Amino acid sequence: MTPRRVVVLGYGMAGARLADEIHRRDPEGERVTLTVLGAERHHAYNRVLLSAVVAGTMRPEAVRLHEHDWAERRGIDLRTGAEATRIDRAARKVLLADGSEVDYDALVLATGAAPWVPPVEGLELGENVLAFRNLDDCARILDAARAGAPVAVLGGGLLGLEAARGLAGRGNLVTVVHPAPHVMERQLDPGAARGLTRKLGELGIDFRIGVGAARYLPGDGLKLDDGSHVQADLVVVSAGVRAETALAAEAGLAVDRGVLVDDALRTSDGRVHAIGDCAQHPGTVSGLVQPAYEQAEVLADLLTGVDTAARYRGTPVVTRLKARGVDLAALGEAQIELTDPDAEVVCFEDPARGRYAKLVLREDRVAGAIVLGLPDAAATITQFYDRRTPVPADRLGLLLGRALPPGVAPATSPADLPASAVVCRCNTVSKARLVDAWRAGATDVAQLATATRATTGCGGCADAVSGIADWLRAQ
Repeated sequence: MTPRRVVVLGYGMAGARLADEIHRRDPEGERVTLTVLGAERHHAYNRVLLSAVVAGTMRPEAVRLHEHDWAERRGIDLRTGAEATRIDRAARKVLLADGSEVDYDALVLATGAAPWVPPVEGLELGENVLAFRNLDDCARILDAARAGAPVAVLGGGLLGLEAARGLAGRGNLVTVVHPAPHVMERQLDPGAARGLTRKLGELGIDFRIGVGAARYLPGDGLKLDDGSHVQADLVVVSAGVRAETALAAEAGLAVDRGVLVDDALRTSDGRVHAIGDCAQHPGTVSGLVQPAYEQAEVLADLLTGVDTAARYRGTPVVTRLKARGVDLAALGEAQIELTDPDAEVVCFEDPARGRYAKLVLREDRVAGAIVLGLPDAAATITQFYDRRTPVPADRLGLLLGRALPPGVAPATSPADLPASAVVCRCNTVSKARLVDAWRAGATDVAQLATATRATTGCGGCADAVSGIADWLRAQ
């Protein structure tokens, strides 16, 4: 059997994960000949951890997903710094900027998304106006952000707040400018946003909420649309992203906000697929890594023929803020109002201690939640959300992390979780998968991480994985 030529266009988190999943299903390359084309010069890295690089708590090499000889050891044709210029669907070729061509039988678009720069007078990416999107951006930010210097972060979404926290941790005077009524408006309600803003304020971050930037004054800062001014030697732009769809559109593929795909991750051309931030699927929220990883698993099944019935049906989203000193999780229908007649909504607020919790229930099951400053409650509520099991009658106990699903131990004892419990949400790794990897020879946390990718996302599951490893070692 002649292997199919599969070309993955993009070597970010989605493309790298797809390559890993294909190799896991076809380790000898009998079904697939794999080529991965990455526009960046770097090997794949964990974009989730870029705020830690900016904060100085992680070195750039620590966030790499693959070693330098990863592709060679697996027989994968990996080309970094390979910019694609055109897709010739009729000839089934990808044309590269260096004049070379790559033939394909199946093409996967994993081109990700690019930062969006808002239309502000004088604002253009350059020496003192930098995006926060990739590893090179981190290096430029660190070069430009001198200790004690004022920095403006344009955008109070998830990435903007992570960048702001990282820079504040390095000793910069940070002001977040956000035109919406409150920060993280896609994930949080006003009460949670107030609590988060207060907490970040205690960590040295100032906020200008509900006002936008009107003009950039080089060497001075930002003039805002209410007439006020924010002094800044450096402006970090984190105002959102736009899916990279230019190549797809030029090739005649159906494109909306992203490249349109069906449940088999097929575009309007059945030989071309798309995953990650560049893809638009009805069940996907863009900008998060978990949907991309789940799409990679489905597509690897399909491209290798291991499971031709595999389909992607969407991902229940849990958003976590990766900012040192802040514990925040938001999931599902978190924006539902307290007065909604079709849902039971319970809310707890403790401003003095920086705690906020909101629980949205439908038919006694978790439909959404926001949890700030209550990590045990976040872990417990997420378990109920993942398993779709009825919650206990003690709603307040659940909000405070004191109520547990039947047969589930507290978060401090992760080894007692049921086999189906998801331990690492970033990589969709269950306890059962960790146990299987252990039995296959991965007998410490580092080896479990290599075998399953657990702990290599945001790192929030490290204690749980370590606890499971200790439990297995004691058997």
